[in-house]
Amino acid sequence: MNAATFPYSLYLVISEADCKGKNFLEVAEQAILGGVDIIQLREKNDSTEAFLQKALRLIEITDKYGIPLIINDNVIVAEKVNSAGIHVGNSDATPQDLRQRPLIGSKIIGYSIEYLAQLNNEQTAVSDYLGISPVFKTNTKTDTIVEWGLEGISQIRQLTDKPLVAIGNIHLGNARAVINAGANCLAVVSAICSAADSQKAAYELKNEIVK
Repeated sequence: MNAATFPYSLYLVISEADCKGKNFLEVAEQAILGGVDIIQLREKNDSTEAFLQKALRLIEITDKYGIPLIINDNVIVAEKVNSAGIHVGNSDATPQDLRQRPLIGSKIIGYSIEYLAQLNNEQTAVSDYLGISPVFKTNTKTDTIVEWGLEGISQIRQLTDKPLVAIGNIHLGNARAVINAGANCLAVVSAICSAADSQKAAYELKNEIVK
């Protein structure tokens, strides 16, 4: 998959905690109705069983609308729910290893990069898209090395034809600038999960991306 064929533009990364007391399944469904076209379930602090139960409930909604569900980091959950794919970072299972697994190897594999040297490694080569994380500093992800900024996205865009999914404090006010810098897709957490109206928030972001 290359940037020209990547079909997604608004990517919701969701967890129950990020929805701040709201039903995360309702938030996800409203986000889909507003224009989200791919969803990642990220439950870093859950047990595998708790994560699995949430994923099983969420995939009923994503399947209903034909939206891909990506599982963050947990191979067991991804395989058991037959998700559309998995997203991993630098301390998780590697994309190369995942490609060897019969139940997940042919699915979407996303890979977060945190420094430029990773653009040339074998993990990037076998990934379907690259997560550029974070574009701007964010409270939802504090274990990253660098803040890429718009200049970082532009630099990465010049060095690879892989689809770039930008994440990190992206909102309506900077969404267009991130796309203009070279991102193919915007991944958001708080901009939708914390919004009073998730459907409206997603709708406004989608329109900002595609206009």
